[in-house]
Amino acid sequence: MSTSPRSTRWTLPTGVALAGVAVTFTSLNLAAGSLTPMLVEYRDEWNFAPQLLTLAFAVYAAGFLAAVLTVGSLSDHLGRRPVLLGALVVQVVSNLLFLFAQNVDWVIAGRTVQGVAAGAATTAFTAALVEIAPAHRKGLGVILGSAGLTGGLGFGSLLAGLAIQLTDEANTLIFVVLTTLTVLGFGVVALSPETVRRTPGALHSMIPRISFPAATRAEFAASTPVVAAVWMLAGLSGGLAPSMVRSVFHIDSGLMNGVAGFVPQTASFLIGFALGKVDSRRAMTIGIYASIVGAAGIITGVLAGSLAVMIVGQALAGVGFGASFTAALALVFPLAKADQRAGVVGGVYLIAYVGLGVPVVIAGQLTSVLGEIPTVTWYTGVTILLALISLLGQQRIKRATRLSSTAHRAPHRADVPA
Repeated sequence: MSTSPRSTRWTLPTGVALAGVAVTFTSLNLAAGSLTPMLVEYRDEWNFAPQLLTLAFAVYAAGFLAAVLTVGSLSDHLGRRPVLLGALVVQVVSNLLFLFAQNVDWVIAGRTVQGVAAGAATTAFTAALVEIAPAHRKGLGVILGSAGLTGGLGFGSLLAGLAIQLTDEANTLIFVVLTTLTVLGFGVVALSPETVRRTPGALHSMIPRISFPAATRAEFAASTPVVAAVWMLAGLSGGLAPSMVRSVFHIDSGLMNGVAGFVPQTASFLIGFALGKVDSRRAMTIGIYASIVGAAGIITGVLAGSLAVMIVGQALAGVGFGASFTAALALVFPLAKADQRAGVVGGVYLIAYVGLGVPVVIAGQLTSVLGEIPTVTWYTGVTILLALISLLGQQRIKRATRLSSTAHRAPHRADVPA
C-alpha cells in the first residue's frame, strides 16, 4: 500500500490502482456493448415492436449526452474519485434493472440510466487513467482509456453473444458478473489516489456548453457531416444489424448477433492505433473513403443476402469511424481558444450522439412501414451522401490552404526586380 501525495489516506500502489481503474472503466463499456445482442433476446422473449428495439438502443445516447454535457467536467472541480464513485452507483442501478427486467419498459429505463452512468464517468475515467499512470508511462493511460472504451463495447457484444449461444440464462449470467465487477471497481476507485484538488466552480461547470467559435467553423462544417455519418453507421451496427442476422439472413445465432456489434468496434479500435502518427487531414480522408466503402458494403451484403459481406462492410465502417472521428477532434480542437474548447467538444459530441440515436429511432419506425431492407438502403445512402459532403469540404480546405501558402511564398510586386 502507498499513500496519496495529496492526502494521508492509504491508497493502492500505482500499478494496482491503474490496472483496477482500467478494468472498472472497461466493465462500464462491457455492459453497454452487451445490450447489442441482448436486445434481440429481449424482443424474442417479450415480443415487442421492432421500433421499441431501436428506441431501447438509442436512449443510451440521450442519457450519455445529457450526462457528459452537464457533469462531464465536474471531476475537474470535485476530484475524480467522488464523480467516479457516483457514476458506479448509477451503473449498478442500471445493471439491476436489466437483471430483474420484466418487460421492455425496464430495458428502456435501464438503458437510459446506463447512458447517464457512462456519460458521467467517461471523461473522469480517461483523465484518471492518464493521471494515475507513472510520469514516464502517460501514454499507457491513454491506451488503456481508448481500449477500455472501444474494446469494452466490442467485447461486451461478443461475450454477450457467446453467453446467449451457450446458456439459457444469459441475462442473469451477464448482469450478475457485470454487477460484481462494478462493485469491486467501486472498492478499487475508493482506494485509488485522488489526482485532482478541489477547486471552485463545480455548479458553473454543470451548465451545458456548446459553441462554434469563428476560427473553428470552416473545419467544423467540413468534419460534421462525416462525424454524423460514422455515428449513424455505429447506430446501424448496434441497433439494427443484430436483429437483421435473423430477419434478413435467416441465421438464428446469438453469437452472430454479438459479432455484428463486435466487428465495427474492434476495427475502430485497431485503426485508431494504426493511424496514431498519421497527419490528421490524411486520416480524415482515409476515414471518409472507408465510411463510404463500408456503407456500400453493408447494403451490398443486405441486398445480396450475404452476412459475410455485410460484416466486412461493418468492419470498413468501423475503420471510417476510428479514423474520421479522431481526426475531426484533432482538426477542430486546436483552433479554439482554451476557454472555448469545452464548448467545441460539446458541439462535436452533440452531433455524434444525435447521429447515433435519432436516425436509428426513425429507421426503427420505418421498418414496420417500408421493411428492413428498404430502410437499411436509404439509411446507408444518407451516410454515403453525408460522407461525400465532408469529402468536398476537405477538398475545399486543402485548396484554400494551398492558395494561401502560394500567396504567402510569392514575392510582392514591389519586391520583384525590374
